[in-house]
Amino acid sequence: MNKKTARLRRARKTRARIAEQHVARLVVYRSNTHIYAQIIAPSDNRVLVSASTAENEVRKAIKNGANRAAAIAIGKSIAERAKAAGVETVVAFDRSGYRFHGRVKALADAAREGGLKF
Repeated sequence: MNKKTARLRRARKTRARIAEQHVARLVVYRSNTHIYAQIIAPSDNRVLVSASTAENEVRKAIKNGANRAAAIAIGKSIAERAKAAGVETVVAFDRSGYRFHGRVKALADAAREGGLKF
């Protein structure tokens, strides 16, 4: 089993537990160059809000899209957009099988500071 397969296996387990809760989920994906966050509706798997370092306005403000500072900016941005879209403040955090440290933890902490609860 390689690293990607193991991560996807962990993600499947987490998503099964989140599906039982029937709440929106905050999904995080990180690549070598960017970090992405989406809030997905619980019932029909529809994206309600998204934010990423690949967006033009974020790229102008942040030099490197793959560090903790970028993750903090995306966490704050996703929380603000969720409030503006009327998404409930309670969401489930789907880390997509990544370990909860570094960029993933920074994004989660920033989203909590922005008003999301998970």
